Amino acid sequence: MILGLFTQDTTNFQGRYYHLTDARNEPKPVQRPHPPICIGGSGEKRTLRTAARYAQHWNFLGGRPEDFARKRDILHQHCADLGRDPKEILLSSHVIFTGDPQASAEEAAALGEVGVELAIVYLRPPLDPAVLEPLANALLKI
Repeated sequence: MILGLFTQDTTNFQGRYYHLTDARNEPKPVQRPHPPICIGGSGEKRTLRTAARYAQHWNFLGGRPEDFARKRDILHQHCADLGRDPKEILLSSHVIFTGDPQASAEEAAALGEVGVELAIVYLRPPLDPAVLEPLANALLKI
């Protein structure tokens, strides 16, 4: 349904919960053929299977590197079951900034060692711009 809205003039869809008849989505995204579909989460049966089927980007919502590696392996198995190359899916993870730039950089590095290609650093409120430079410097050193 989303891909149809992104790529076609009109979209028809009859699903269990949604029905579209000659639906339009304007303006269309500038990315061609469409923006990457990102699916975030770690549910082994539904979320990871859906990511294997449709996503160009899967985001692990944060956690230990060994947890990411286990979920990544499950995602890859779902890809194999569908005949899809798992290399088509960008792998990312949240890194939650706890106030220690070095600890966050080390967490990002540890996730990178088990296959995370993109770390998304999450800053908890209250937001303070003063943390950005030390955090950036710590990340540059890894």
